[in-house]
Amino acid sequence: MNSSDPIVIAGMARTPMGGFQGELAPLAAPQLGAVAIAAALERAGVPAAEVGEVVMGCVLPAGQGQAPARQASFGAGVPESVGCTTINKMCGSGMKAAMFGHDLLAVGSAEIVVAGGMESMTNAPYL
Repeated sequence: MNSSDPIVIAGMARTPMGGFQGELAPLAAPQLGAVAIAAALERAGVPAAEVGEVVMGCVLPAGQGQAPARQASFGAGVPESVGCTTINKMCGSGMKAAMFGHDLLAVGSAEIVVAGGMESMTNAPYL
């Protein structure tokens, strides 16, 4: 990519907002992330096999298992060979993931990046 190539958002998706202990309660954050990733790729017309990197924000990864971004990526059908990074920057996690995605594209480290955020407040540990 050179400086004259634009960086564009080709697709986006989100899950519905559910209530605490509501309809989405059985789904962990990586499962919700997988749904959003798969839908965004479908809307963009991009096969999962063409993704070069996945960067996902997650504020409360406790109890989500190892590498929530990788779990979401696998759930969306992205190949195991694709690098995945989970960002925890509190309320700015999803935005920071998008910023990192931009930077990966700008320096030519990837041509197609999935970036976003995922959370399940119902499944967050409460003491």
